[in-house]
Amino acid sequence: MTETRTPAVPAPRTAPATRPVPVAPTAPPPPVREIWFAAWPVVALFILSNAAMPLYGVWQHQLGFGSGTLTLVYAAYVVGLLGTLLVAGVASDRLGRKPVLVPALLLGIVACLVYATAPSVAALAAARLLTGIATGAAVSAGMAAVTDLAAGRTLGPLLASTGMVLGAGIGPVLAGVLSETAPAPTVTVFGVEAVLLATALAVVARMPLPRSRPGRDARAASPATAGSSGSWVRLPAVPRANRRHLALGLAGFAPGISATAFVLSLGPSLLTGLLGTANRALAGGMALAMFLSATGVQFALRRPAVRTVLLVSGAATVSATLALVTAIHTGALAPLLASVVLAGAGQGAGQLGGLTLLSREVPAHRRAEANAALNAGGYLLAGALPVADGYLSDALGLPTAATLFGLAVAALAAAGAALVTLRGRDAR
Repeated sequence: MTETRTPAVPAPRTAPATRPVPVAPTAPPPPVREIWFAAWPVVALFILSNAAMPLYGVWQHQLGFGSGTLTLVYAAYVVGLLGTLLVAGVASDRLGRKPVLVPALLLGIVACLVYATAPSVAALAAARLLTGIATGAAVSAGMAAVTDLAAGRTLGPLLASTGMVLGAGIGPVLAGVLSETAPAPTVTVFGVEAVLLATALAVVARMPLPRSRPGRDARAASPATAGSSGSWVRLPAVPRANRRHLALGLAGFAPGISATAFVLSLGPSLLTGLLGTANRALAGGMALAMFLSATGVQFALRRPAVRTVLLVSGAATVSATLALVTAIHTGALAPLLASVVLAGAGQGAGQLGGLTLLSREVPAHRRAEANAALNAGGYLLAGALPVADGYLSDALGLPTAATLFGLAVAALAAAGAALVTLRGRDAR
């Protein structure tokens, strides 16, 4: 009997062992206190944005200019703000938050020096222009820095939004009180504000933001990088997939900020007529009450769905404009005070809803530009409607023009609420 041998089967070749790719440990999110600190530069820059409001009467007396010139001085601020929004969001997303915030704070300090010593209307307009530039950086890079440090926590959009409205409210009352009680009102007011901006500069210097450009790794891993290249100066926008989110945010924010501009422009005159006083501290207190309302409503609405927040904004804005129209025609104080509180609530809720939606849906490497787009749309409407109202006032008289303006803002707010209702699935 012969023995059969089975041919040996060669052992399969094994692939050479591959060295495991080390995975960089994920850095823990910064502590909550860093998010609060990050909101301070936004607050400080928005204090500057409205600090000039109670002082226009002082400058008019010192420099001898009329209401028409005052409109041009205000327009310099809007030009600076909107012009900055064309570049600040893109620059912040490409270079980082600090390289945009540090120059903005330095420009704010320069603006304080010009305000304090303004020898002419041209100098005053230059200070307002610098203020608009600094504010434009605050609403793009500053707010994005807050949400970056929040690392997805809902506290980020809340503090970014409340920082804006709280600063805008503190500015007028701080300037009003100091100008009524301290010597050399403009020097004192803007000396104090320069100190506040210096502290904000120190906060930015120590802010624990990444050194690399925000979203660089995300851009390398994702093909959706259309907004990461191209011109540095352009209309701020969002990725195509997020356009509906921007539209919903603007549906609440744009009418809301237009309502606050409406109330702020007419409120001091109505106070003078109703109470017979031109006290700057009282006018500043009215502005503070408006923005405290905006701050309070944002903390109250931090838990509901974005859709609910935007609908609250629409309802408050419609009510605010109708209350102000009532105050104009009746000369009653109660509807004026109601319009102050409701307008603040409308802007605060609309701003919170828009920022929350964008911070949640827009990629991090487009976040600052998205914030710029939201604010550009809101400020464009808020700036255009008062100018139109001024021309209508010359032609038709203040009561008629203000009524038409108020009804227009109310109609826009109602249309925005209808859009949110119809597209509610995009704003859950």
